[in-house]
Amino acid sequence: MTSLRNRLLIGLVVAVLLVGSLGAGLSYRIARSEADAFFDAQLRDAALLLRDEVQVFPGGVRVPRAVPEYDFIVQVWSRDGVRVYLSRPYDVVPGLTGPGLSTVRTRSASWRVFGVETGSGVIQVAQPMEVRERRAARLALRSLAPFAVLVPTLSILIAWIVARTVRPVRGFAEALRRRRPDDVEPFAVAGLPDEVRPVGEALNDLLARLRAALDRERSFLADAAHELRTPLTALDLQAQAVVDARDGERDAAIGRLRAGVARVARLVEQLLAIAREQHGAAAAAALLDLDELVRRTVADFVPLAEAAGIDLGIESADPVRVTGDADALRRLLGNLLDNAIRYTPAGGRVDVAVAREAGVPARAVVTVTDTGPGIPPDQRGRVFDRFHRVPGTAGTGSGLGLALARSIAGRHGGEVLLDDGPGGRGLRAVLRLPAADAP
Repeated sequence: MTSLRNRLLIGLVVAVLLVGSLGAGLSYRIARSEADAFFDAQLRDAALLLRDEVQVFPGGVRVPRAVPEYDFIVQVWSRDGVRVYLSRPYDVVPGLTGPGLSTVRTRSASWRVFGVETGSGVIQVAQPMEVRERRAARLALRSLAPFAVLVPTLSILIAWIVARTVRPVRGFAEALRRRRPDDVEPFAVAGLPDEVRPVGEALNDLLARLRAALDRERSFLADAAHELRTPLTALDLQAQAVVDARDGERDAAIGRLRAGVARVARLVEQLLAIAREQHGAAAAAALLDLDELVRRTVADFVPLAEAAGIDLGIESADPVRVTGDADALRRLLGNLLDNAIRYTPAGGRVDVAVAREAGVPARAVVTVTDTGPGIPPDQRGRVFDRFHRVPGTAGTGSGLGLALARSIAGRHGGEVLLDDGPGGRGLRAVLRLPAADAP
């Protein structure tokens, strides 16, 4: 019963059978009632006819042949209550009754009786109820003959209409079944019924998103292959340099090899993080203290900042909560801090601040401000693209950090913006996220 066609067909056929049965029952009752009224009218007409034609004589009676004796019995009673005529003998016949219609019960049967007075006595015409009921049932059953033909005919017609109606749906399902796994082109929904067209349109929307995701994946794989080719070639050359190096140069060659391995490891880590973000592999959201999360992340980067001769610290950290994935938000903050430390020269500063921004809705704001060379305004939009680096920028970045940061922020309903640092020097990265609690 998971088939809409079967549900519709069975529901309609059952409804037809129920309505047909109800109609047949009502028709039967009406036919029985009309048959009873007809037989009562026959009794009355026969009695009135006898009143006009029957003459009662002392010692005898004459009954017209028009009275059908096989249905009725006729009794004629004198004024003093003596039956002077009985048209047909019965074991037990009804006694004298008053004028008009009445139902009389005897030991052997029930009778329907109509009596009429004459000048010299009473005429009674009676009919056994068994005969009436048998004839009434036959007449009523004849009225059901149309239902016996119409109900099966209507059921067959309903089955044909349902099959014809759901044919476009079955064709749509068959077209889906024939699709190749790599075919993400939209379906033609113009000929679909109005009830099914929203499903086709939603499916086309899903296919469009799937097509965009596949395009992004192909682009990502192509970019990743291109970006990995250069550092892997460099690693190969550095490994060969270690093999060929003399004893005095071997340590320096090994250092360059280790630095190359670290760059490749970071690139692979960021590629995997980007892939997880694109495929929605995220932990369940939880209520987080953003200020505490920022403190722990900054503490993780303090050794890196000290090694680079950079003053890393937290200017302010207002208490504010957000709802999100703690690991993803730490990666986001880590990328912002890594970029700031990587491109800030020795002796520079990187300041971090956490604040609550009033408004409806309230926002949690994290700013990372450095004293590095900054990013030209015309490049600030492009640096969020994967593998894009500002031309002429020193360092060994992969161009994935800001792309990953924007992706994580977008998944949390936030944004990452870039602006000039204080006095137009350096760069300020601003992360805005929806605040999760009231002040």
